[in-house]
Amino acid sequence: MSTLSDRLQPGAADAAASTTPPAATAAASSGNAPASASTLVLPIVGAVAFVHLLNDLIQATLPAIYPMLKDQFGLSFTQVGLISLVYQCTASLLQPWIGLYTDKHPKPYLLPIGMFFTLAGLALLAVVHSFPLLLGAAALIGIGSSTFHPEASRVARMASGGRFGLAQSCFQVGGNTGSAFGPLLAAAIIIPRGQGAIGWFTLFAMLAITVLFRVSGWTVRHQAARGHKGAAKANGLSNRQVVLALAVLALLVFSKFIYMASLSTYYTFYLIDKFQLSVQAAQLYLFLFLAAVAVGTFAGGPLGDRIGRKYVIWVSILGVAPLTLLLPHANLFWTAVLTVMIGLVMSSAFSAIVVYAQELVPGRVGLIAGLMFGLMFGVSGIAAAGLGQVADHYGIRQVYALCAYLPLLGIITALLPNLERR
Repeated sequence: MSTLSDRLQPGAADAAASTTPPAATAAASSGNAPASASTLVLPIVGAVAFVHLLNDLIQATLPAIYPMLKDQFGLSFTQVGLISLVYQCTASLLQPWIGLYTDKHPKPYLLPIGMFFTLAGLALLAVVHSFPLLLGAAALIGIGSSTFHPEASRVARMASGGRFGLAQSCFQVGGNTGSAFGPLLAAAIIIPRGQGAIGWFTLFAMLAITVLFRVSGWTVRHQAARGHKGAAKANGLSNRQVVLALAVLALLVFSKFIYMASLSTYYTFYLIDKFQLSVQAAQLYLFLFLAAVAVGTFAGGPLGDRIGRKYVIWVSILGVAPLTLLLPHANLFWTAVLTVMIGLVMSSAFSAIVVYAQELVPGRVGLIAGLMFGLMFGVSGIAAAGLGQVADHYGIRQVYALCAYLPLLGIITALLPNLERR
């Protein structure tokens, strides 16, 4: 009977390792030709990180304008949560299927095509006048995100030269930087001018499409120059160990992103309710948190390359538990300090989790990236809807009192095998 790793293992045409002609290696450092397995193609890693910045900047615009939409459309917290649910579910459910399909049938130009959906969602969001159309705009933006993440993560790994943690962190920090600037730009551009100003953000989508066409061209040349592919490296784990490790990772993603959803979606409401801040002032505090997330993300991947991804995961989730338990009792100054510290530490986990999972199931880069990013969006969306109902019935402050205990789930990281020893 075949193991799970055997069943998920691609054939020779789908494996991750490859050989590259010397001529291609020489040209790779410029980003105009494919790289060898030991060459980091920094221009390509930088390009997908930059587009990740633009993509997540656009995505962050939606939760950043929730207070404006809530007032303009007369929405309840539950309806605000439903907008997040629709967006996050469309952004999550398609991702594993896209990753699985493109593992077998590479589609490099799917990247710019997906960004066209984001462009359409933004254009619709700028002009809608009803709640159902708000949900439709959120769905289109989510579809664009679902096509971007697994394919762009694949390209980052392809151009990593074996420094997988570093490449994944660069890719992730681009997204988190965009998430940090999204609320800031929304506060500066959209909040003062109203819904129609969302149309200016379509320029970011157009720029992303232009860059992705160039990235896709490099990917086509890279795949052509690779010639044949070798078998992906086995990790020596049994079927039971792989299943257990994937289940543990899923629970860790669950705890991390429910807590992150509580901050990214409802943090401004919490600050307004508890400290009587204005919307624009609250957005600045949200920016501080998201900027800390961007900085912490960059550290997680390279640190995992050096000391082991399991240890990074352990510290970044379980290590924030004292901070989250203190947060509901802090004044405004310490609330800002604690959320920045939480963002720095907790954000270091995701790059390590993605690369760890890709090493658990070698040769299925797209599928694993789709599952991890999809699980991230799905958990965040369901959490946003559920936490919205908690806020409606018990008050926004109770959300943070309940979520404070989630990082304690990080203790189960002890069940993960140490892949570096293998």
